[in-house]
Amino acid sequence: MTTDPASPLTAEILRYTAFSTTPAGGNPAGVVLDASALDDPEMLAVAAELGYSETAFLTAGRAPGAYRVRYFSPKAEVPFCGHATVATAVALGERLGPLDLTFETNAGTVPVNVAASPDGTLRATLTSVEPHTEAAEPQDVEEALAALNWPAGDLDPAIAPRIAYAGARHLVLAAATRARLADLDYDFVRLRTLMERLDLTTVQLVHRVSDTVFHVRDPFPVGGVVEDAATGAAAAAFGAYARELGLVPAESTLTLHQGEDMGRPGTLTVTLRADDPRVQVSGTAVAIS
Repeated sequence: MTTDPASPLTAEILRYTAFSTTPAGGNPAGVVLDASALDDPEMLAVAAELGYSETAFLTAGRAPGAYRVRYFSPKAEVPFCGHATVATAVALGERLGPLDLTFETNAGTVPVNVAASPDGTLRATLTSVEPHTEAAEPQDVEEALAALNWPAGDLDPAIAPRIAYAGARHLVLAAATRARLADLDYDFVRLRTLMERLDLTTVQLVHRVSDTVFHVRDPFPVGGVVEDAATGAAAAAFGAYARELGLVPAESTLTLHQGEDMGRPGTLTVTLRADDPRVQVSGTAVAIS
């Protein structure tokens, strides 16, 4: 747990990386456990100063374990962020012990459970808001592929392009090969322009390894970040998408590997339940010192 004494602001800023058990993996996030004294410009300034894809800002609610949570990228506020949620929940668990939390986000209410494994490692499981998917217009897919420098023939025909939502909007594009997914060199401004028009948070690039195992990558130019290293909100959206299209059983557990091509490997577990449309995403987190 670290603070940032050099910050011009007085808030205690913690740094965690989510979906990893080592500081060298996963996706770093800033965490401010008491943001009650910060206004919007100050929260944005903290996020920009840290430079992580997102920073979570908490204000305690009236009930135990209840918090108002807002998420800022270096460029703007985002409605929901999965990896910062996991990082925040683990940070609270380290201080309060295993517990159930309720996060009130701009996207809606997100329950989070923090549990300890036999070795003491804390694992956070968030339950998304109710998800949905919608068609991606052919011209928008064409523009996304042009910005990515991906030929249309490199897409996996079994996983159709679609926009998926579970707290934030993501365009899902599936690569037919692992090599295609690994080769990511895109037009930052062109993709950002398309994403701003479609109100997308990331583009969720996936490659299917087996029935329930996927490699994923998430360009995030609208947040001022080339790529997100582990994206819990996109994982939740993809889980809903995969279930809705019948790619996986309604009751299943998916494993998503992300960050390997960035040198920051992380693992996201996505749980789908037949009796609940919401999606669970779980993972570990560790403080960056």
